[in-house]
Amino acid sequence: MISQEPTLARLATARAQLLEPFGLCDASLRKALSLITEHRVDDADLYFQTTRAEGWSLEEGIVKSGSFSIDQGVGVRAVVGEKTAFAYSDDISEAALLDAARTVRTIAAAGQSRRVRVPAEPRIAASRTLYGGADPIASLDSTAKVALLERAERLARSRDPRIVQVMAGLAAEHDIVLIARADGTLAADVRPMVRLSITVIAEQNGRREVGTGGGGGRLGLDYFSDAMVAQYVDQAVRGALTNLESRPAPAGEMTVVLGPGWPGVLLHEAVGHGLEGDFNRKGSSTFSGRIGQRVAAKGVTVLDDGTLPDRRGSLNVDDEGCASQSNVLIEDGILRGYIQDAMNARLMKVAPTGNGRRESYAHVPMPRMTNTYMLGGSHDPQEIIASIDKGLYATNFGGGQVDITSGKFVFSASEAFWVENGRIQYPVKGATIIGNGPDALTRVSMIGSDMQLDTGVGVCGKEGQSVPVGVGQPTLRIDGLTVGGTA
Repeated sequence: MISQEPTLARLATARAQLLEPFGLCDASLRKALSLITEHRVDDADLYFQTTRAEGWSLEEGIVKSGSFSIDQGVGVRAVVGEKTAFAYSDDISEAALLDAARTVRTIAAAGQSRRVRVPAEPRIAASRTLYGGADPIASLDSTAKVALLERAERLARSRDPRIVQVMAGLAAEHDIVLIARADGTLAADVRPMVRLSITVIAEQNGRREVGTGGGGGRLGLDYFSDAMVAQYVDQAVRGALTNLESRPAPAGEMTVVLGPGWPGVLLHEAVGHGLEGDFNRKGSSTFSGRIGQRVAAKGVTVLDDGTLPDRRGSLNVDDEGCASQSNVLIEDGILRGYIQDAMNARLMKVAPTGNGRRESYAHVPMPRMTNTYMLGGSHDPQEIIASIDKGLYATNFGGGQVDITSGKFVFSASEAFWVENGRIQYPVKGATIIGNGPDALTRVSMIGSDMQLDTGVGVCGKEGQSVPVGVGQPTLRIDGLTVGGTA
């Protein structure tokens, strides 16, 4: 049996799903792009997408909801300088495509940029092979999907009699995209995504607390083995039972130790967004103009890596047809670069970094993170905890927010412990960590050897668009952070 090269196989799948059923071909794409580039533009592209999504939820042992949806369409964009003309349609047809092309051409007509010649033959974009293309929705039948949720619920209830309520959710998505650019680039991707989420409520002496667990990635539903389900259940149950014993959190300036894995969401929000190209081109980020300068303590190395196999934030190609990359943003405390989409890279006169992302065909691309994490150091995690005189050890986080311009952030810890004399004393509740991203990086004094990525639950929001991402870090000691507590 002769197998097809993966990049060409994905392109063939995309053509079969997004062009051929609607009477379109490569010549149709060139026609639309040529129509746009009759006016002077810097760039133009077409983004075709079809997405099949399914979700199930179970509560109190009963399937409370099930959903299935198909969404498809095409987005058409022209870029002149830093201005974007954009139109989209959920009707994939030559008439709709050309109508959208005329619309963006009209909007871009006032541009005084360069004329782009659309090549007669496409150039197949380089891409990676980081995950399979099989439809995860079809990887289990409906009975097996419900049984998976029921198994998670039974397991959670069996862990402790204080567990009084369990909610479980299962989601699967199969996404196919095709990108055609005015420079002749043609790219495609076939993107699976699955996620299992578990929420438990524990009750003791009239007090109720919540714990959550879950994960997933660009995989099939068979990823959720019995061992994996047990891991998620244990995470949720541990969180709820820990918080049942929690006391009010102390407040003030103190040493804070962040656990490995998901606490990297603080790094993502407080630092990662500030390293996106659009904020730095406009000078609105606290990191603007600081390439080559020290922005963090020695030993701090931060990457944004879209090339990790099967990870939630990974991409074979980004949403502009550029192969994903592993980008070193901060190296041993020195700022090395920003993450870029095509437009901001052109305006900043640097190369794109494979970070042009959009929520769907109905949205414009912008520079977005993929999997953002800090590399591990040399310290044993127990050594880091033992080094605390008085301080907070935060192992899980809920919501948070950051101001890109100032770098100030506020994050709530959903699972944290008070530490004195190097020993964990008791869990605390209501701890809020307050600081400034760039300043916090300079206060890192110990970096653990236990770097972990999150389990696959991250969703990043920016300017009304949501995309899947990954985060990660090792155990990390940061001196002199402000903790807002309840005590």
